[in-house]
Amino acid sequence: MNWIHNFDLFLFDFDGLLVNTEELYFAAYKELCRRHGIALDWSLNQFFEVAHLSAEGIRNALYPRFVNGERWEDLYIEKKQIYQTLLEQGHLTLMPGVEPLLKALEEANKKRCVVTHSPKASVDLIREKIAVLQTIPQWFTRESYREPKPHPDGYLTALKALAKPGDRVIGFEDSARGLTALKEAGVQTTLLICPPDHPQLKTGQVSFYPSLLDI
Repeated sequence: MNWIHNFDLFLFDFDGLLVNTEELYFAAYKELCRRHGIALDWSLNQFFEVAHLSAEGIRNALYPRFVNGERWEDLYIEKKQIYQTLLEQGHLTLMPGVEPLLKALEEANKKRCVVTHSPKASVDLIREKIAVLQTIPQWFTRESYREPKPHPDGYLTALKALAKPGDRVIGFEDSARGLTALKEAGVQTTLLICPPDHPQLKTGQVSFYPSLLDI
């Protein structure tokens, strides 16, 4: 973990990077579709391909399947309610390498934060269940900024609050659109953490690490 001393500020995405919540998101969309008489026959990798490349990917792919006059805004609220229930019922786990990294950052007293699209209610529930997440002192949830990733608004908000002139900043993401947000925010070092068979790697030459253990 000596590499952490090369940086002063650490910016983390949340879902799929620190905590394995992506499967719960997928399950929530599948349940939403089931309730409305729609069979969602995607694999998890197909879900990643749609969700990770575009902020509007899920809406564009799923909404045309709803033909009974439903408003997407109402469907999205319903999905969030399903997801919250799954969080309360589910067994949440950290992604590989997260716990030792967070403990090392705490011991080194490094500045660190999370910038996530998830609402505060969901984040707080997960933090209650996984103690090591409480070592991260700053959290920027969906209520903290206006524009979602790939817009840099969330990371710009974090940088304004935490970065000092001359700070060496590193950011971690598990999605291409999150990586775009980091780069457009001017973060000097950006790392994509995802499996080698992730669909987003088809988009071109992208540097990545399979997990935080591999850095």
